[in-house]
Amino acid sequence: MSTTTQNAPVEQGEPQEEETNYLNHETSIWSWLSTKDHKRIGVLYCVSLATVFLAAGVLALLMRAELSGPDQTLMSNDTYNQVFTMHGILMVFLFLVPSIPAILGNFVLPLQIGAKDVAFPRLNLASWYVYLAGAALTITALLTGGVDTGWTFYTPYSSSTGGGVLWMTAAIFVAGFANIFTGMNFIVTIHKMRAPGMTWNRLPLFVWGLYATSIVQVLATPVIGITMVLLILEQTLQIGIFDPALGGDPVLFQHFFWFYSHPAVYIMILPAFGILSELIATFSRSRIFGYRAIALSSVAIAMLGFLVWGHHMFVSGQSAISSIVFSLITYLIGIPSGIKVFNWVATLYKGSIWLQTPMLYALGFLFMFTIGGFTGIMVGVLSVDVHLHDTYYVVGHFHYVMMGGSVVALLGGMHYWWPKITGRMYNETLAKIAAALVFIGFNLTFFPQLVLGSRGMPRRYANYAERFAGLHQLSTYGSQILGVGLFLILGYALWSLAYGEKAPANPWGATTLEWTNTTAVPIHHNFERTPLVTRGPYDFHLADEVFGGGDGEALSDDVPQIPEPAPSAPSETDTADPASA
Repeated sequence: MSTTTQNAPVEQGEPQEEETNYLNHETSIWSWLSTKDHKRIGVLYCVSLATVFLAAGVLALLMRAELSGPDQTLMSNDTYNQVFTMHGILMVFLFLVPSIPAILGNFVLPLQIGAKDVAFPRLNLASWYVYLAGAALTITALLTGGVDTGWTFYTPYSSSTGGGVLWMTAAIFVAGFANIFTGMNFIVTIHKMRAPGMTWNRLPLFVWGLYATSIVQVLATPVIGITMVLLILEQTLQIGIFDPALGGDPVLFQHFFWFYSHPAVYIMILPAFGILSELIATFSRSRIFGYRAIALSSVAIAMLGFLVWGHHMFVSGQSAISSIVFSLITYLIGIPSGIKVFNWVATLYKGSIWLQTPMLYALGFLFMFTIGGFTGIMVGVLSVDVHLHDTYYVVGHFHYVMMGGSVVALLGGMHYWWPKITGRMYNETLAKIAAALVFIGFNLTFFPQLVLGSRGMPRRYANYAERFAGLHQLSTYGSQILGVGLFLILGYALWSLAYGEKAPANPWGATTLEWTNTTAVPIHHNFERTPLVTRGPYDFHLADEVFGGGDGEALSDDVPQIPEPAPSAPSETDTADPASA
């Protein structure tokens, strides 16, 4: 397989000029605010979402501090209601739903398929500004009295409470357009802008995860937007839609809300599955086991996710037949999720495991998401859910899936692609310590909540019976350890930007295009020449072709094997008629 030279050698003693890349080709603030480069937009999203995550995390620590004792400690009951509502809204609608697609999807997707940018660069920039508009409306809701309805906005309370609800529902309506814009962009980009030879069977699995996610974003997000508009109309014009006092039906709101919000769970977790596939393949130096099964299971999850919203409503009074059907489909959706977990474990089997920080997060994900999946089956059982509904068991289950799944995968992905995004390496020792703190703190926080729920502790209560105090204190201690781990990550990430060692082009020895065919920090248009894809994304087993081996000698354990870059597709000048020159 022919190769292309990435960088010309520099003569000894000759001063090295800084290479031009997407970070330094223009440096003014306006060049960032008006950029159409997908990589810069990913960085802008990263800063914005990190700010939201920090705010939501501080609110979570305040909640856990209040719950460290059975009686009032830090805040009143009304304040507690507003704190947990804002924590939920910020985490779900303004962080978890857009996080992986907006940050890593924006940055990595075109690089992985050999494209110079996304299909609609201006729409991509518009999505970030729309997201900021949604965040501004959220702040307005706080300044106009706050929201204490819970992140689900259940009627009739939300349709009759203060003006903050109007601003918050408007914020969710506006922010939803950012997700729709991103989803549309990714679908068209994946269909129309793949490099020559990049067939559907050669797509990296992260791209498959983003593709399935984008389908859900485009189809499901309008439902929550319409629901929020109906809630606004009911409150402002006194039209009876959901409020029974006006002739409305509150259960109708639940149907609308969960028809979006359960597929939204897969908007959060499907790209996390894609990240896991990248990490496990790279750090086990092994071809992914069951590539097609993992790829198609992402699409299956996206489709089945639209059919299970009713399992959130087993105690709402819906018919027994409906509940049975929703319960059965809930069991069914566990099959494609199980396929992924078993195939990841099979990939690890006999792999050459390299326990770098991204791999630690991947292994932590496998453990915590598996617990989240099994506890999800429990609340999918009709007879069990009646007892566990609205208890801390549901809180524990949800966080094991979302925090233990999506956030841990995002942390793994950020550590994996950090050298490519910033051109700097982070402190590996501190990163491993932080990964251990996150794992210990998370499980110490949320596993006691599963026990609390099974013993009857209701969710959303600021005060509780004395018999629950011990487990609540354990959960609070765990949240503090988790907080220390996350703040440590923030600290060494900022340190690495200024003082971190310069990263090589492919520090992990990965085989996908963003590592093999770009410079250490990608240039403005990603590639000097469009790559020509001649193999799969995880062909570590093709040692002679990929690594240029054949002498039977392997590199040392401390040095990752660097694959050859893919050849470039011929340019127009290469294919022109020589007689015309």
